[in-house]
Amino acid sequence: MQRMSRNGKVIMAMSGGVDSSVAAWMLREQGYEVVGVFLRVGAHVHEPSADASLACPTLAATRRLRHGCCSATDAIDARAVAGRLGIPFYALNFEKEFERIIDYFVDEYARARTPNPCVMCNIRVKFGRLLQYADAMDAEFVATGHYARIVLGDGSDDCAVRLARARNLAKDQSYVLFGIRRDVLRRCLFPLGEATDKARVRQIAAELGLRVHDKPDSQEICFVPDQDYRRLVRQRRPDSVRTGEIRDSSQRVLGVHEGVAGFTIGQRRGLGLAAGRPVYVTRLDVLNNVVTVGDRDGLLAAGLVADAVNWLVEPSAGAVRAEIKIRHMSTPAAGLFMADGPDSFQVWFDEPQPAVTPGQAAVLYDGDGVVLGGGWIREAASEPAARPA
Repeated sequence: MQRMSRNGKVIMAMSGGVDSSVAAWMLREQGYEVVGVFLRVGAHVHEPSADASLACPTLAATRRLRHGCCSATDAIDARAVAGRLGIPFYALNFEKEFERIIDYFVDEYARARTPNPCVMCNIRVKFGRLLQYADAMDAEFVATGHYARIVLGDGSDDCAVRLARARNLAKDQSYVLFGIRRDVLRRCLFPLGEATDKARVRQIAAELGLRVHDKPDSQEICFVPDQDYRRLVRQRRPDSVRTGEIRDSSQRVLGVHEGVAGFTIGQRRGLGLAAGRPVYVTRLDVLNNVVTVGDRDGLLAAGLVADAVNWLVEPSAGAVRAEIKIRHMSTPAAGLFMADGPDSFQVWFDEPQPAVTPGQAAVLYDGDGVVLGGGWIREAASEPAARPA
């Protein structure tokens, strides 16, 4: 359990899902003064009203089948949970902040990079603007239902606070939290970080009589509920949709595409090619409007360069062994990293890794699962660079 200071007020971000609902209950049980908030981001699809959803079993079942977040029905669920737990509840309008995240999302695709809006939402909204709201409410802490841990060491300085993997490695979300500033980690609470069984979390919700106990986990990008991100890019950045060539590694033209923004490194499906064998997107060239495809070996990278780094520990001089995660659901890869200054680092993998994708995050862990820092992948190194001793 994390330490409680003299000010035990917590702003609890409630998404209307089972995780944040149980996390709110846990904090209340630990003696915190919990204030529930729902973040309205203005990216909702049309949904049934609160009264209709509650009155009609069919509509209620439809609500449970959705896999997004931040919708009108999610707000209804969050308010109902707060009422059941007896905690104050507010809906906050963060639409302006979230518009910037949508702009980031489409701009990255237009630049042939693959964005991670959940990481950016955590940086700018949940542990950015929401912390400002906590200050206005005289609350010391902000909490979410993420599966991650805050490890408190001895001392009062920021270096004594660490972000670490959750006990439940299958649910661990520390990767998407790497961007939290080191100086505010002490104000972050993740009650589910010690939970080892998601089934137990759902059981707790059921025992509390929370109707969200069987609600599916959020799996969609909340502002792309139909999962057609290409449509959103076309709407917001129509100049990025230009017909171009699909080539193989020898520059032979295999077909045409309708815009580089519609592809991502490692993509196999939806290429519109009959190559007679599996082929993958291996390179995206915005300047020449070319998509290059090849076999799986063409995806392998010996290392990477990341920039816009957020260090959660003081970086060491020279090369350091670490586990490097290049996607949220990927298995960490062993290797070396070395800081190139305060804002960038290089990575050398022990074994080449597939689909190291510019625009995604590269997050560094030590052997105990503590997050050392992370940054945004600028480029993959297909050929081995000079590896430090």
